[in-house]
Amino acid sequence: MRKIERSYSVESPQFLRSMGAVPGPGYVGGNQVRTLLNGDEIFPAMLAAIRSAERSINFETYIYWSGEIGGEFTEALSARARAGVRVHVLIDWAGSQNMEQAYIDEMRDSGVDVRYYHPLRWYHLARMNNRTHRKLLIVDGEVGFTGGVGISDFWLGRAQDPDHWRDTHFEVRGPVVGQMQAAFLDTWSDLTGKVWHGDDYFPALEPCGDVLAQLINSPANEGFEAAYVMYLMALAAATRSIHLAMAYFIPDEESERLLLDALARGVRVRIIVPGRHMDVPVVRAASRARWGPLLAGGGEIHEYQPTMFHNKILVVDGLWTSVGSTNFDDRSFKLNDEANLTVYDREFAERQIADFERDLEHTVRITHEAWLRRPLSERVRERLASLVRSQL
Repeated sequence: MRKIERSYSVESPQFLRSMGAVPGPGYVGGNQVRTLLNGDEIFPAMLAAIRSAERSINFETYIYWSGEIGGEFTEALSARARAGVRVHVLIDWAGSQNMEQAYIDEMRDSGVDVRYYHPLRWYHLARMNNRTHRKLLIVDGEVGFTGGVGISDFWLGRAQDPDHWRDTHFEVRGPVVGQMQAAFLDTWSDLTGKVWHGDDYFPALEPCGDVLAQLINSPANEGFEAAYVMYLMALAAATRSIHLAMAYFIPDEESERLLLDALARGVRVRIIVPGRHMDVPVVRAASRARWGPLLAGGGEIHEYQPTMFHNKILVVDGLWTSVGSTNFDDRSFKLNDEANLTVYDREFAERQIADFERDLEHTVRITHEAWLRRPLSERVRERLASLVRSQL
């Protein structure tokens, strides 16, 4: 477990220097980050970028399933490969179990270089618990996408019912796209031995906005939980507010301590998590088991009601924001390969808070009194779920 002490605020220049040096890499300016809500906005933007590719497409995802949107992505990626674009697709083996082989065959027959991350092999058995949970798409080395969305029909639509999930993704342009590309190619090189470089992958990137950003790459095999440290440093630096929108929220002792310390110094802590529409019920049970101290300390926890809530967004003091693939749990922090974009920009943070406020309208707040009154059957389920917390 890492230990973080509070030494400065988010507004201090030292915060940027430390965040760029410890989890790293350093912040770069001149970026533009566009917020995309739910499948109706996310998938058209991603597919348009793929279809416009002229030189290279690098795509890494945990979930890639058969269905309407899976078919569209397969067709678009295959078409660009047939047109001569270099297309590399990295799919997590465990996360793609609902993907039919015909998709893989179509892409490979078209010239797409498709690889599985840690497929079931005897020589991978020791690493089978290490999955790639990243969501990275980089086109021509110039435009990138990241966030919470996988390739499945659950993400289609506008979160209008329990069959269509609530999520946010981001389109990125500017120098930080080079860091996104480097994160993908680092993993690709580890798996294949191939090192891609040159203008097809790393073109000169001119400033196209005024946003400071960095890409936190957090591979589990390096032994330093960069995404975990990034979250802890941000919580320690909070002065006024913490907005946490999180699909899987199971704080460990250190992150719980930092949240309680923030509450004690007057920081308002608001958290949105999934409600009854939860794709992994054991995670919800393990999460609820740990809410007591946060609720007693004044933290606000709200459960989203209409559908599965899959966001992974942290905003601190309305200035610093983290978005990407990392959940607030041990699996993301210690077992999975993750990647998060952090943005140091007040306008961007305020946009995420505005979306947070709209999501709050569809939640039920869990009070400490209600938590204490939960039935014995729930407490038993929570206790049992807590026994496997390290794997969640």
